[in-house]
Amino acid sequence: MTEREVRSLPMVALRGMTVMPEMVTHFDVSRERSIEAIEEAMQEEGQKIFLTAQKDIEVEEPTAEDLYQVGTIASIRQIIKLPRNLLRVLISGEERAVINTVEFETPYMRANVTVLPDTGEEALDASADQVSQEAMTRGLKEIYGEYAGRLPKYPKDMLKQVQEYTDLAKVVDWIAANVPLEQKDLQELLEETDLLKRYQLLAFKLVNEMQIMNIKEEIQTKVRERVDQNQREYILREQLKLIREELGEENTISDAEEFQAAADKLQASDEVKEKLQKEIGRFKSSLNSPAENGVIRTYIETMLEMPWDKATEDHKDIVYAKQVLEEDHYGLEQVKERVLEFLAVRALTRKGESPILCLVGPPGTGKTSIARSLARALKKPYVRISLGGVRDEAEIRGHRKTYVGAMPGRIAAGIRSAGVKNPLMLLDEIDKVSNDYKGDTFSALLEVLDSEQNYRFRDHYLEVPLDLSEVLFVTTANTLQTIPRPLLDRMEVIEVSSYT
Repeated sequence: MTEREVRSLPMVALRGMTVMPEMVTHFDVSRERSIEAIEEAMQEEGQKIFLTAQKDIEVEEPTAEDLYQVGTIASIRQIIKLPRNLLRVLISGEERAVINTVEFETPYMRANVTVLPDTGEEALDASADQVSQEAMTRGLKEIYGEYAGRLPKYPKDMLKQVQEYTDLAKVVDWIAANVPLEQKDLQELLEETDLLKRYQLLAFKLVNEMQIMNIKEEIQTKVRERVDQNQREYILREQLKLIREELGEENTISDAEEFQAAADKLQASDEVKEKLQKEIGRFKSSLNSPAENGVIRTYIETMLEMPWDKATEDHKDIVYAKQVLEEDHYGLEQVKERVLEFLAVRALTRKGESPILCLVGPPGTGKTSIARSLARALKKPYVRISLGGVRDEAEIRGHRKTYVGAMPGRIAAGIRSAGVKNPLMLLDEIDKVSNDYKGDTFSALLEVLDSEQNYRFRDHYLEVPLDLSEVLFVTTANTLQTIPRPLLDRMEVIEVSSYT
């Protein structure tokens, strides 16, 4: 048999390491059998040793099943003895070989191995001319040069050294031995004896590694930019904080944070939340304008205090309602009977379908007290709004917040003071309302009382829809003569005559 076919060599099992042909490297050995194998190899001709990798690095005494079958025949160049019975061995990888048998009875492991030639060389010579081989060799060198050039602190002389090789097989093995690939990738390249496949496999792994580098660089660039931006923002915020402290504006930041926390907890429609977030953003950016800042602060506080989704449950006990009316009023039997009928109808109808109750009678006949008793009977918050002498539409709809001293209209303010969206709201002396050049007050009231419109009543100050469909409206009047017909058609009139 020739030298390339079968050999019997001392063997060392490496942990976490694969040695390739054309690789010059060193490793430390501490296991007794490995030290014996190194010393035996040094006594033999050529100082050759067979190196293979363990499948599991935790195994202390490997068997044949624990070893990869393909390894590398290497020459020992140097041995250095280290403290604690360690040997540092410098080797040079030469040829691939596969294990036939392993002798474990000797003080060291000895392997009978068969040298593995490159099976693709004959096919390469038959199918490709010298120019094609040269093109493949140069292409692989270019890929290696691009890859190695992107590695930090990679020795520049290595890029020159690879240019000395012209044989494709040696170029493939040398590059594989001198780039930082993972062990599983090196083992895969070591076990591949087909030169063409090994060439393609190495080229793919190098290109894949460069793609991974590109992705990592993109991520690192984005992270670096974000960190730089965060540091810049932090420095600017700290400077701004000191400036605000000097100007006495530090409370504004804490107020904005409190507003944001309250807005996050607010139960309201998306339209309301979106408007609130926009105003909080304006509040944060209006520090240099105290007047504007104060207007926005008042608006945000008003929006947060509105009971957008808070409601009480109606008490629909007619017997209890009759008891309350009897306790609060003597006589007025017909009026109390009509009120109880109204409550009975309301209990059986859907939200917003019951008419508005209108109590009509001379002053001092108990109209307002009946409304208050009605609220107590239903266990609802009671809100009274006096309309006597109101002639400005803005009293109902509110003033736009661009005006100095703007505030919500009386309806929205009443809802706010009640703390729920379904109180009993008494519109007192509705017959005393009048119109002038500032707007049509009765038209504004019509929108408030009309069930087809009031579920999206828009107060000029709030600038978002306000649902009034669950409010129980009760009106009082001394006469029906001054109430417009469209408004009167939406009311159930109960006459409250004077006591006799």
